[in-house]
Order: sequence, then C-alpha cells, then structure tokens
Amino acid sequence: MKPQQLAWVLLMPLLSILVASHVAPVSGQCPGDQQSLLLQLKQSLNFSRSFSGNLAGWNSSIDCCNWLGITCDLVGGLVRVVGLNLSNESITGGLENSIALFSLQHLQVLDLSFNSFNTTIPTAVSNLTNLRHLNLSSAGFYGDIPAQWGSFQKLEYVDLRHNSFNGSIPPSLFSIPTLQKIQLSFNQLKGPAPEFSNASSSILDTLDLSSNHLEGPVPRSIFEVRTLKVLVLSSNRFNGTVQLNWIQALQNLTTLDLSYNNLTVDASGNNNSTLSSIYPQFGILNLASSNLSQFPELGNQSRLTRLDLSGNNINGVVPRWILETTTIYHLNLSHNNLVDFQVPISLPNLGVLDMHHNKLEGEIPIIQSSFSMIYVDYSNNFFNSSIPVDISNYLPYALFFSLSNNRLSGAIPASICNASYLQVLDLSNNTLTGTIPSCLMENIGTLAVLNLRGNKVHGSIPDTFQASCSLQTLDLSLNQLNGRVPKSLSNCTALEVLDLGNNMIDDVFPCLLKNNSSLRVLILRNNLFHGSTGCPHLPGTWQKLQIVDLAFNNFSGPLNGQCLATWQAMMVGDGNETHNHLKYEPFKLTQLYYQDSITVTSKGLEMELVKVLTVFTSVDFSSNNFDGPIPAAVGQLNALYILNFSHNGFTGQIPAVFGNISQLESLDLSDNKLSGEIPQELTELTFLSFVNLSNNNLLGKIPTGRQFLTFDNTSYQGNPGLCGSPLMKSCSDSNTPPPSGRKQGSGQQSLDWEFIIPGIGFGAAAATVMAPLIFSKKATRWCDDHIDRILMVLLPLCGFRYYTSNDWRRVQPEDMTEEYNTDLDDDDEEEEESYDEFGGRYCVYCTKLDMTRKMAIHDPKCSCHHLSRPVSTFSSPFSSTTTL
Repeated sequence: MKPQQLAWVLLMPLLSILVASHVAPVSGQCPGDQQSLLLQLKQSLNFSRSFSGNLAGWNSSIDCCNWLGITCDLVGGLVRVVGLNLSNESITGGLENSIALFSLQHLQVLDLSFNSFNTTIPTAVSNLTNLRHLNLSSAGFYGDIPAQWGSFQKLEYVDLRHNSFNGSIPPSLFSIPTLQKIQLSFNQLKGPAPEFSNASSSILDTLDLSSNHLEGPVPRSIFEVRTLKVLVLSSNRFNGTVQLNWIQALQNLTTLDLSYNNLTVDASGNNNSTLSSIYPQFGILNLASSNLSQFPELGNQSRLTRLDLSGNNINGVVPRWILETTTIYHLNLSHNNLVDFQVPISLPNLGVLDMHHNKLEGEIPIIQSSFSMIYVDYSNNFFNSSIPVDISNYLPYALFFSLSNNRLSGAIPASICNASYLQVLDLSNNTLTGTIPSCLMENIGTLAVLNLRGNKVHGSIPDTFQASCSLQTLDLSLNQLNGRVPKSLSNCTALEVLDLGNNMIDDVFPCLLKNNSSLRVLILRNNLFHGSTGCPHLPGTWQKLQIVDLAFNNFSGPLNGQCLATWQAMMVGDGNETHNHLKYEPFKLTQLYYQDSITVTSKGLEMELVKVLTVFTSVDFSSNNFDGPIPAAVGQLNALYILNFSHNGFTGQIPAVFGNISQLESLDLSDNKLSGEIPQELTELTFLSFVNLSNNNLLGKIPTGRQFLTFDNTSYQGNPGLCGSPLMKSCSDSNTPPPSGRKQGSGQQSLDWEFIIPGIGFGAAAATVMAPLIFSKKATRWCDDHIDRILMVLLPLCGFRYYTSNDWRRVQPEDMTEEYNTDLDDDDEEEEESYDEFGGRYCVYCTKLDMTRKMAIHDPKCSCHHLSRPVSTFSSPFSSTTTL
C-alpha cells in the first residue's frame, strides 16, 4: 500500500467522528422557539393539504430540523433555522398574519416561489437581514417592490420573476454590494432602470430585466459591471442607442439579449476583423428588432449556439463568419432584406434555421451534413425553382418544413414522404402542379399540419388516410382538386381545421366527419357540394366548431335546427374563455409554433385571419339554395360574430331570437324571401356594425335606436314594404303599396285602432256641420246674417267700422291713388267677365273670399278710403269684405 493510501485509511475514522459531531446538532436539535415559530407559520397559512409536499408533514412530534423544507445550521454556536423552502405548496392568500415568518431572523434562504399569495410583499421582510437567497418568483405578488433593500447587506440572489409588480425598480436594490443575481423579468415594472453606483466593484453576474415596461436609455453603468455573464433587457421600452463595442468591456459575458425594445444597436464601429477578437465568447446573442442596419463582425466565436438578428434592416448576403461558426444550433435571420449566402451553409450542429421574410431567390439552399436539423423555414422569399427531388435527404429528422409564399413550380416530390418525422409541412401559395402524393397520407404518421393552399394541384384527394392519422390542420384550398371528400378522412379524429374551399369537389355534405369532436373550422366554400346539410342518422356533435363556411355551393333544403343547437363553441360560456389562437406547437418548450390562418367573409369583404382566435365565431351559408324558415336555434348561438345567410331562398320572418346573439357584429340576410317586420329586438345588438337586409319582402317601419341609427339605406333597399329612416319613404304615406305576394287581411300587419276610431268620429261630426254650409244657399245666408249682427254690435265698441255682406256694394269710391288705377287697368285687360247672383262684372281687386264657391270675387269699382285715423273693417269669414 502506498503511503498516501495508508494516510487516508488512518484519517478516515477521525474524519467520520468530526463530521458526526458537526451534523448531529444541526439535524436533531431544533430549538423550541424556532419550532414554535414554524408551527405558528403553518397555522397562519392557507394551503391545500392534498397538494402540499412540505407543510402537511410539519408536526410537533418530529424535530423541526428534520421537516421537509427546513434547513438548520449552527449560528454563533447555536442551532438555528437558516433555510425555509415552501415552493409549490399550493399556498393561497396573503402573509398579513404570518408574523412568525419574519421572526425567523436567522434565515439565509427563503423560497416562496410558485404559490398564489395575491398580496404585496410585507415591509416586515426587511427584518430578515441575514438573507442571502430570496426567491419569490411566480408567487402572485403585486404592487411596488419594497424600497428597504439597504438592510440586506448579505443578499446574493434575488428572484422576483413572473409576478405583477408594477412600480419602479428601487435604486437601493442595485446598490447591494454582495448581489450576484437580479432576476425581475415578466412583471409590469416601469420607469427607468437605475444606475449602478458601484459598477466597478460589483460582483453581479446576472441581470435579467426582460418583459417589463421599463423605458429610457439603457444605463451606461451596466456596461461597466465587468463580472456580468448574463445581460437580458429584452421586451421593454428602452430607447436611445447602444454601441455594440461597449460589450467589449464585458469579457465574461456569455448571454446578451437586447431584443424587442425601441433601441438602435449600432454595429458600425466593429467592422474591423482585428477588433472582432476583442468581443467576448457569446453562447447566446439576441439582437432581434434592434434597428441593426448591418451584420456585426464577430468572427472567432467558438461557443455561440444561438444567434437571433431577426426583424432588422440588414441588407446583402449572410456573412462567412456566421456560416462557419460550427457551434450554432439556432440561427434566426428572418425579417431582413437578405438576398443570398456568401458561402454554402455548412453548420453540422444546426437544428433551427429561420430565414422567412427575406429576399432570397433562385434555388432552395441545401443544408449540408446537418443531421440535427429539426426546423427549417424558408417561407416568404422569392425562390423560383422546383423542390429538389432528394429534399428528404437533407431533412431526415426535421419536424417543421415550410416553403410557403415563394414562386416554386413543378410537382411535389414523392421523396418528401421519406422525412418520416415531419409534423408540419407547409408548401402553400406557390405554383406547384401535379397531384398530391398519396404517401403523404400513408407514410407520415406524425404529420399534424399539411398545408398545400393556393397552388395548382389537381386530381382527387388521396383516400389513404391511416387509422393512426394525427392531422390537426388540413388546408387544400385554392387548388384544382375534384372528386369527393375521401372517406378515410374520418380516421383523422384529431382534426381541428379542414379547409377545402375554392376547388371543384363534387360531393354531398361530409357527414363522415360527424364523429370528429375536435373540429373547430370547416370551410367548403366555392365547390360543387350539393344536397342537404343534415346528418340525422349519424351520431356525434361538433361542440368545438367555431367557423363554418359553406358559401357558393349547391346545398339545398331547410336547415337542421337540432344540429345548430349542438355548436356549443358558438355559445357564451362561463366567462372564463381564453383568447388563445389556433396553432400547433411541435416544440412544447420553445416559442416556435405553426399558426393557422384562414379567409372569411365579414361585412361584405373577404379578410384573412392570420391569427384565428379560439373565441372568433362565424357562420356563412350564403349563395346556396337553402329554403324554408330560418331555425330559431340560430338565436342560441349567442357568441356568434358573423352570420351570413344571404342569396338563398329562406322564407318566413326574421326570428326575434336573433336579438339574443349579443356578440354579433355582421348580419347579412339579403337576397332571400323573408317577410314580415324587422324585429325590434335587433336593436339590442350593441356590437352590430354591418347589416344587410336588402332584396327581401320585409315591411313596416325600420327599427330605430342604438346601432340601427348608423346604417344607411343600402341595408334595406329592395323591400317595397319598408319605411322610415334611413329610407326616403315615410311611414305616414297612405299611398304606400302593399308588398308583392302579400295577402290582404292576413293578420300579419296590425292596425292601430286606438287612433283610427277617434279620427273617424271627429271627421263625421265636422262633415255634419259643414255640409249644409257648403251645399245650401239658405243655410249660408242664415249663417252670414247671424254673424253680421254679432259683429255690428261688438266692433263699433272697439272703434272699428263694419260693413255687412249686403252693404259692401253701396260703398262709394273716393280718392284712388295712381298705383291702384294702374293695377286696375292691368287687371281689366287680363280678367275675363264673370257674373253671379250679385250682378255686375268682377275682377281681381278689393278681394273678398267666398268660401261657398272657393274662389275670389272682386268689385272693379271698389276703392280704398283714406280716413283721418286708421279704420279697419271686418266681415264674416264666409262671405263679407275685408278692407284695410
């Protein structure tokens, strides 16, 4: 035995004795005061015993140093509780009654993460002056971060991530000299980030302020903390300019993330290849959406695994230094203006390549010797070649492959089926021809998304879907496909989105999909589908169905109201619905996912939904041959946003229960045979912004109020029986013709007898009095005589002179002005002679109004008298003369 080995053998008993003497008091001698405080803490907390891993086991019969979540140690020769771990204990409620917690003054580690305290951080936390490690992440805290950080002079680690703090960052936090890690991401912090008062002497290695609302310039002192290894400031509102060469002072930096701010990162000062070696050896460099105008020169990077320069204004070609950094696993250069690669891509460790939304053209770049490639996105470029026939050789383990929105031509190579791990294949919006390879349905059991939308693919859809089909999205729209919907598609029970629109498919309604309870989107528009849409003999309901588009087909017959009543996703739930959007996530632990998009018709216009929210709902049955009444069950779809039944043959009235569709924004019932009045209940739809009821047989007054005050006459034209605003036709017009095809006395239009009967009574009474006066001369004279007698007594008392109907001809002419003579001469020439029972010739002058003849009778010899004071003469309103 060697001497060294012999020495270890002799020392082992001594070491074991020393270790035992140290551990024993720590693990088995919990002081009574400490145990009492911990039991008080347990009593004050509200937690679930069935989900608690630590608290539920605390009891007085066991030494507290042996409790789960408790760490004891010697402090000043005495055993003290120095560590408390209550992470993920299902604690709810606040810490207001937890005085015992802040009495454990020897605590060095406090972990309350992953609970739901729903309170602010108590100010009493400042009592724990010996803390070295504080973890309150994902614990439901809100409000301001306490400002009393000056008492934590031993603190090394602070983690407040994933809470709802909304104040500013206390400057005292950045002044703790012992701090090594500050993690404040995913809060709502605002205001500027504090400067470091002791930057040169700081030992901080991690600063994460990402995903907040911080603003202003990035503190210059941050780039003077030479010990920094991780600097993450992404997803804030920082502005100003950051010179990339500031990073050269941080030689320990391995992670830098300045993405998604209002910053401008200036890389113009580092284009010297000799300076590139001065930069630190990055592991992660994220400068997405940082207004970069050129690639930084960062050669000789031997540790770089992730590079994200997406969303900038970089032009030209991808530089050699990137394509020769063999350690890169994740490369995202999307959303730039790149046109080519300086050298062929030769990155043996590359797993994620995202080049979408650039200006790459020509042939599709081949990634050589990359057996780790799992994600390739070349979409939204200008590639104009065909897909290489051996494309699968370069994607043996790929999960995601997209060439959408390019200018590719030729057929889809059958070799693509050899990429047997593919989960997403998107070749949409190109000019690909030929037929769909049947092996896509046969061989790739992992395929979840197949999108061939917007090509020139023809033939029928292969009827080769396997029982193991895992498709969630199948989009074959905007092609030249014919034939029928394959029966084997019923094997795809996980299908959520099916879009076969704008083809030439000639089939009946695909009832075979009724057994698919996952279906959310069904689009069959603009095909040759025919027959009824009901599937009465097949079980199953579409409880998740939220978008249905059957427009521009030849469907006929009445709608099945019982089927509509099962579409629960179109009905308002309990108010806890999440506003997620339809997507497929092949990489659960990353931010990479495939996003479904569809085209819908809303408010008379087609629009593309790039993100399909799970709460968006739409029903479009327009331009078919449906007939019969609209089922009242439609009114149960009270979460519906868009409803289009236009250009069909629906009859009957608009159901009043439409007023229950409280979320409705667009309603189109035009070009049908609907009759009756517009339900007043529709005015309760406060979100309604588009209505088209034109070209029906509707009648009555258009409802007014709320949204109906905003619609113009185009919403109602082609309904002869409608009246009221905004139409020019008034509802008081008695000559309004009845609508065509409507039987009189059908009882569908009620008369308001409350006003009609009194009107008839007043009219009859007036006719009884006026008729003798109009048609009987004797009655007229009798009336004139009695009125003359009354006025001859009353008017002289008031200073007026009155002439009766029998005396007006005897008034002699006096002085006449020249003006009246001139008028008289003119009138004499123009007037024809006329005679009545009074005798003589009359013309237009000195008028009297004879109500019995409904004409003016005049005396050519009449003159006006000029008296010393004004004299007014009045006569009977029926046949006497008025002279002024």
